[in-house]
Amino acid sequence: MALDIALLHAVVAVAKAGGFREAARMTGSNPSRLSDAVRRAEEQLGVRLFNRTTRTVALTEAGRALMTRLMPAMNEVDAALDSLNHFRNTPGGTLRINVPVSAARLVLPSIVPGFLARYPDIQLEVVAESNVQDIFRDGCDAGIRYDDHLEQDMVALPIGPRVQRFAAAASSAYLEKFGTPQHPRDLLQHRCLYGRYATGVISDWEFEKGEEVVRLQPKGPLICSIGAAMDLTVAAAVSGAGVVYLFEDWIKPALDNGSLQPILSEWWQSFSGLWLYYNDRRLIPAPLQAFLDYVRELNVQPRMD
Repeated sequence: MALDIALLHAVVAVAKAGGFREAARMTGSNPSRLSDAVRRAEEQLGVRLFNRTTRTVALTEAGRALMTRLMPAMNEVDAALDSLNHFRNTPGGTLRINVPVSAARLVLPSIVPGFLARYPDIQLEVVAESNVQDIFRDGCDAGIRYDDHLEQDMVALPIGPRVQRFAAAASSAYLEKFGTPQHPRDLLQHRCLYGRYATGVISDWEFEKGEEVVRLQPKGPLICSIGAAMDLTVAAAVSGAGVVYLFEDWIKPALDNGSLQPILSEWWQSFSGLWLYYNDRRLIPAPLQAFLDYVRELNVQPRMD
């Protein structure tokens, strides 16, 4: 039974993504085109592959049977095509990386422009989000996480600064009105500007000085979703709305220009930097290998102070 391989790719993409909209985002297509490709595949095969409702797209029993045999074969096709990169002057293709928003904002800007300049035929897609999830669920090739969020059985490569800090700050106007905290527990009497994860969890603010560790649950007038929305907490702090406690590099511009004043700096907690991780049990595609090599090169270059 002959079937256009492009239709097979569409079927596999929808099956992996669990829906047309997500599959379109992953493949750079559009939902209607993928829906039409799946319909034509079903017509040619003479069997329904997906059960569709207005909210869900799920494989039928026949679809699951096909995917069991088809996905390994399609992976081999992708690997065969990727092997052609060895005959190119520079590798090409798509590289998808799942990262926390903090990495996209604070670490990747010093890496990505140089990487894209060196490898103009690689299309890099960065999936930035606050939720920690299986990076391969969305068809990503690698992920960036902190130590406590590393996946098991992964190869980890350091990326970006190896030590980072949280920093507490407020505007001069706020401190003049409400006073300057002298101890982290004083923040319980202050207006804190903080974040909430998509899971609903609000992390404690944790401070450390010598052997003393202080954890407190922030309270205040503004809660933002962890991620890019945290920029709003910085803006609110600059305007005098309260105290912010974020990555030092995130609020460094405001500290440098004086719109925020550091507080409790002797209590700022340090933590280890980010890691780029990937599964070495899979065939490493050429775009990912190029990115790994580029990051390793940056890691060994001497720092210029």
